[in-house]
Amino acid sequence: MLFALHPLYVLSGFAVGFLVGMTGVGGGSLMTPLLILLFHVHPATAVGTDLLYASITKTGGSMVHAFNRTIDWRVVTRLARGSIPASLLTMAALHALKLDQAATGALITRVLGAALLATAAALLFRQRLLATYARRVGVLSERQTIRFTVITGAVLGALVTVSSVGAGALGVTALILLYPELPIVRIAGSDIAHAVPLTLVAGLGHLMNGGLDVTMLISLLAGSLPGVLLASLFAPRLPDLALRLILAATLAVSGFRLLVA
Repeated sequence: MLFALHPLYVLSGFAVGFLVGMTGVGGGSLMTPLLILLFHVHPATAVGTDLLYASITKTGGSMVHAFNRTIDWRVVTRLARGSIPASLLTMAALHALKLDQAATGALITRVLGAALLATAAALLFRQRLLATYARRVGVLSERQTIRFTVITGAVLGALVTVSSVGAGALGVTALILLYPELPIVRIAGSDIAHAVPLTLVAGLGHLMNGGLDVTMLISLLAGSLPGVLLASLFAPRLPDLALRLILAATLAVSGFRLLVA
């Protein structure tokens, strides 16, 4: 079956893919609010479509990281031990509540708004947060690290399932705190690898509830893949601080708009 590409979705996918390639922040932080605020897509459909979009795009990123051996599979497994059960329980809870479309949309919008604000804060204050954590908490034992990684996975699982946001900047920040000895490239690779099964499970859950637009998904992918590739050529030339400030401001504005909608 052939699906016609929607030009505006293709353009949006390109823009989001370009920004993701520039900043490394998960597409859910950008794509889901864009679909809701600009295209007025129902929040449940926006989240479900974006989750499967993220699963497909991050599979490619995971393959590159796996080839370069920049994935710590211990970390991925520990996160998944918390996130996959939490995602399934969250989907079961949403199904059991039997919320109508308006209530579901309101819940997703509020959680998404809060997640965007948290992501913006993680981008802006990451260094200060790391310094405070190192000063007050110090080095965790192996047992504590495992426990807190599983808990982090559970929080991310619930958050991603409801809002599609959380596995990017929030996940990376948490892993930097828990695994300060790991190089940032291995933390990023582990976070991306963990996002693949999480977004796939959550996305399939939304698919079963009808929260998916296939034409939108294909159009977004058609734009985002070239966007990521093009961004890889420009990223080294732009200052990281400027990118983070612009992105954090965008996420904060989107978060506030969703919370007051």
